[in-house]
Amino acid sequence: MAIVVDKVKKRRDIALSCNDLLLEKGIKKLTVAEVAKTAGVAKGSIYDYFENKDDIVFEIIRSHISTYQDELNQKINFEASIREKVFLLFDFVLNNNGKFDKHQNVYKEYISIDISSESENMQKFDNECSIFFKEILTKFIQEGIEKGELVKSSKNLIDGFIASEKGFLVIKWTEGRDVQNDFKLFLNTIFDLIEIK
Repeated sequence: MAIVVDKVKKRRDIALSCNDLLLEKGIKKLTVAEVAKTAGVAKGSIYDYFENKDDIVFEIIRSHISTYQDELNQKINFEASIREKVFLLFDFVLNNNGKFDKHQNVYKEYISIDISSESENMQKFDNECSIFFKEILTKFIQEGIEKGELVKSSKNLIDGFIASEKGFLVIKWTEGRDVQNDFKLFLNTIFDLIEIK
């Protein structure tokens, strides 16, 4: 009797087994051979589940995002203010205890490759990630409007919040500046303007 392999599950299992490897090596230094060894599969069989190295990296980053979403859902107290929820969403940038340093380094490499490669697959993946964060932020802002915490025009700021987060990270990487306090000030100022007192 032939063994049936769930390719979607196997793909995810391979990616999850390589989370630490990606954080340790980074995108540029990660090799298919290392992925295969870490996952405990033959190098040639990697291509049964992934098109190329970028596809492996995308799947690993998807697992990071999924873990981040799970952590966010656990942290959010639904009695918390919308301001507090948005701060938790942007904890990736705001956290100053080194928790996300390796993740930010991978994201930095990813962005640099994405900007210089003009790869449609990377652009598609980047759009997928932006949609993920936009959906969560939209949910928070809409909740704030419905609860009477935020003015209705707050929803017009959603894309700006996301662009600002990326902008602050680029400033951190290109200027070597600590941007946590600047980003906190930015978010607090926006909320001072859109919260209904």
